[in-house]
Amino acid sequence: MIVTVTANPSLDRTIELTSALDRGAVQRSVASSEQPGGKGVNVSRALIASGLETIAVLPGDASDPMLVALRAEQTPTAGLPIAGLPIAGLPIAGRVRSNITIAEPDGTTTKINEPGPQLTAADDAALIDLVVSHALEAEWVVLAGSLPPGLSPDFYVRVVLAIRAATDGPLPRIAVDSSGAPMKALIDSGVGVDLIKPNAEELAEITGLPDTFESDPDAAAAAAFGLIARGCRAVLATLGSRGALLVTADETWRATMPPIAAKSTVGAGDASLAGYLVADQRGDTAERRLAQAVAHGAAAASLPGSTMPRLDQTHPETADVQPLGRPAAR
Repeated sequence: MIVTVTANPSLDRTIELTSALDRGAVQRSVASSEQPGGKGVNVSRALIASGLETIAVLPGDASDPMLVALRAEQTPTAGLPIAGLPIAGLPIAGRVRSNITIAEPDGTTTKINEPGPQLTAADDAALIDLVVSHALEAEWVVLAGSLPPGLSPDFYVRVVLAIRAATDGPLPRIAVDSSGAPMKALIDSGVGVDLIKPNAEELAEITGLPDTFESDPDAAAAAAFGLIARGCRAVLATLGSRGALLVTADETWRATMPPIAAKSTVGAGDASLAGYLVADQRGDTAERRLAQAVAHGAAAASLPGSTMPRLDQTHPETADVQPLGRPAAR
């Protein structure tokens, strides 16, 4: 079982344009779609599409349009019946946010994200309790995305500590995919997690280094290795079309995929994390986990909106995985 936690979920509307975005002009769209989303939700959607057991924990009243859409969504999985996504929702007073994505024909995407509903101190405590109750039977817990107003930046730190305090047996492994103050609080706390998944911009933000990482994978590897010394057991750094890195205390690998015709990059990083977890659950080596991660990310980018790929739509066998050795921290 893999538990995902999305503290600030969203109902994502994607508008596909017929030409490049022209600010201040009136433009026509070729298509539009609306899907429930948020980083953790997307990871769960990709996991269930690959046939894995998962549950998405998130705040939101049962009647909220986002949760209604999430319960109604059905994911075809290769060789399996149509499956719905199991969710554990925490009733709150506010409405889950709505986000807008504008997709241009060349794959460029522009996102406009709302801040999210205001959560109370009681919501904070109840959400942590809900996460812990499901984490006790999980192999992985994925903490993903931004935090809504009302949750302090150390929310993820407190979730990690609460899980560890409540678990008598083997601890679930914990992956974190966030940015800004929540990720900084996690790294600065030194609590240590099993995996973090920054993109190039987030890696620069975490480390305080210039964002040249998509064009300089060696610099990205060195920056990620510096995070290993600060308590992260592994770093999966996604570098857009330049592939991804997997950095551990002992080794670093880089993986790239053949070029694709990108339709939307929304959710591609979430799909990459899901691919890594899929391969981990198979017992794959580090190299094959990274190959599945980039294969999932490429497949997601080739699909419209925030659609998550099925496992049979990914092609890890085409990934080029190369060892980079043990980098020096920056």
